[in-house]
Amino acid sequence: MTAPIRIEAQTTPPASPVVLDKVVAVVNNQAILSSDIDNEIRLSVLDPGRGGLGVLTRQHALDQLIGRALIQQQIRQEDLQSAAPTQADVEARLIEIRKEVPACVRENCASDAGWKSFLSSQGLTEERVETYLRYRVEILRFIEERFRQGVSIQPAEIEAYYHNTLLPQYSKGEPIPPLDQVSTRIQEILLQQHVNAMFDDWLSNLRKQGDVEVLDPTLEPPAPESPAPNSGAAAAPDGNKKGSQ
Repeated sequence: MTAPIRIEAQTTPPASPVVLDKVVAVVNNQAILSSDIDNEIRLSVLDPGRGGLGVLTRQHALDQLIGRALIQQQIRQEDLQSAAPTQADVEARLIEIRKEVPACVRENCASDAGWKSFLSSQGLTEERVETYLRYRVEILRFIEERFRQGVSIQPAEIEAYYHNTLLPQYSKGEPIPPLDQVSTRIQEILLQQHVNAMFDDWLSNLRKQGDVEVLDPTLEPPAPESPAPNSGAAAAPDGNKKGSQ
């Protein structure tokens, strides 16, 4: 009698687990993922304030995400419905970006074909960009409502800015606008500086009071970015940045 043939099943060694995503930080029980950092870096191309600062690092991207999470949590806590942007607000901001951000201008993003090509080259989608802009508009509106009220700029401050900051930005022989012509714009610049200072102090305190835990040691908060050359020159009242040309 022939003995039964025993067939051994061949087993394939288990493959190493593939990590698709991971939590890199927790802000008051809100997780921030590694993929969130990747998205923030891609989306930074739409931030006109990064001109001259180079590529956004993962550390700075996480720092921005932590700050945004804290602000949005505060907005929800205070139930500030007035800060919520409308679809029209988001679309208006998108139009500005497509026409003004240098990376977009080079790709002719004002046209639909150029915009789609730009998104594809940056690994972005229209939905992701819209969500990002909605966050930014909401936060900017919150900052305006919370910190702008009650800030007053005195005529002496406007005159000092005109003589000490604006005039030195013009080259010899360039036409210089008179003070009364640019005073309104200077007032806006000074007002924004006051608001920014108040907001920075508020956000710093919010970080101290909150429960922020960075789980990846390589992503610990970075030192402040150094300003790009000439980026300290305030925007001139005509909208250009003198000294950077």
